[in-house]
Amino acid sequence: MEKTSNSSSRKIGLWIATSLVVGNMIGTGVFLLPASLAPFGGISILGWIFTSIGALMVALLLARLGRMMPLAGGPYAFTRAGLGELPAFLVAWGYWISIWSGNAAISLGFVGYMGVFFPPLAQVPALGVGAALAAVWFLTAVNARGVREAGIVQLVTTILKLLPLLAIGTLGLLYLEPAHFRPFNASGESNFSAVTATAALALWALLGLESATIPADSVKDPSRTIPRATIVGTLVTAGVYILATVGVMGILPAETLGQSSAPFADAATRIWGGWAGSLIAAGAAISAFGALNGWILLQGQMPLAVARDGLFPPVFGKLSPRETPVPGLVISSLLITGLMSLNLTASLVEQFTFLILLATICTLIPYVFSAVSELVMLARDGKSSRKERLAGPAVIAVLALVYSLWAIVGAGRDTVFWGLVLLVAGIPVYWLQARRRVGVSAAST
Repeated sequence: MEKTSNSSSRKIGLWIATSLVVGNMIGTGVFLLPASLAPFGGISILGWIFTSIGALMVALLLARLGRMMPLAGGPYAFTRAGLGELPAFLVAWGYWISIWSGNAAISLGFVGYMGVFFPPLAQVPALGVGAALAAVWFLTAVNARGVREAGIVQLVTTILKLLPLLAIGTLGLLYLEPAHFRPFNASGESNFSAVTATAALALWALLGLESATIPADSVKDPSRTIPRATIVGTLVTAGVYILATVGVMGILPAETLGQSSAPFADAATRIWGGWAGSLIAAGAAISAFGALNGWILLQGQMPLAVARDGLFPPVFGKLSPRETPVPGLVISSLLITGLMSLNLTASLVEQFTFLILLATICTLIPYVFSAVSELVMLARDGKSSRKERLAGPAVIAVLALVYSLWAIVGAGRDTVFWGLVLLVAGIPVYWLQARRRVGVSAAST
């Protein structure tokens, strides 16, 4: 009984689970995106809204699945229940790749913001990579101490990262210039093409809405906490993003915004002075650091859930005395180190761009499989009438599926190609694990 009590006391509740969702979604992307959206004009706000609606559909899908199956692994567990082991393995393999490659990108974003205060970090690639890896390994050590310790770091950094965004998104509206939003569509393309392009750009900043579903074993009352944290976290993040983007675009003219490497800091400097710009830059660095912490937590939790089912090598399923998947955390961070060491001469921006594209496509695949799994499970549910099966849950699953497929196409041909290459690279691992399970089964009989 004492062990159960201690284990329960180390689990995370609604506030920390919600901060995990918000903290993982609000990372480095939103602080850079206004500059990328500037050439499109005011129509980019529609892109944000469109992407937010699509993300909400995915969040509602995952919330329902999390309520029905509060299992560790999130999209992996949902896919295994609906489609079987091979699709589930592909989801887990792709999502795991997206986590550690995304962590490499986030760590570089953190160093980029720190470069405002320590310029050599942004000017010397090897020095920047070294600082990024130092952040990765420091947070790996924090997460190795326990999920609750990592969750407390996440809650604090989430509160701190929201402050600069809310400052620009609320107080910044007092300085808004309507002329900065004209022409409404400055891209020269059709309105549909412009909305599609801006929505695709916004996608990276909205990834992570499934975060509360991954460490289900470490969440208190998961059937209630996970759906609430997923929906509330997605709504809060989308609202903050839209407000903050409107604020920045209203403060800086398009030609200035399009050339900015730190849009929020430049906006704050313009209306409040240099001290405010430095403060916002510090907030952006905290944002990246908090996001990195949350995603490092998941890089251990995801392979842990899969290893328990026998689809990943057993080493990923080993726990430390503090009940944390230390081997999975360390292996993932070693892969981050190897990936970032491959190209020490490239600029931080070049490495960041490649890594976010890779992480985005690998994250979308689990969304697709989760939606298909929901539809399959609804179709074979003999207890529900046909009318019930075609009601809300099916509509949400279809909308989430369509949105995810659209986003995959919008990611670009090269990104889709490399995503598929990485997925296929996991097939030998699945085959070896299948042979191992057969051998264990034969030996036990």
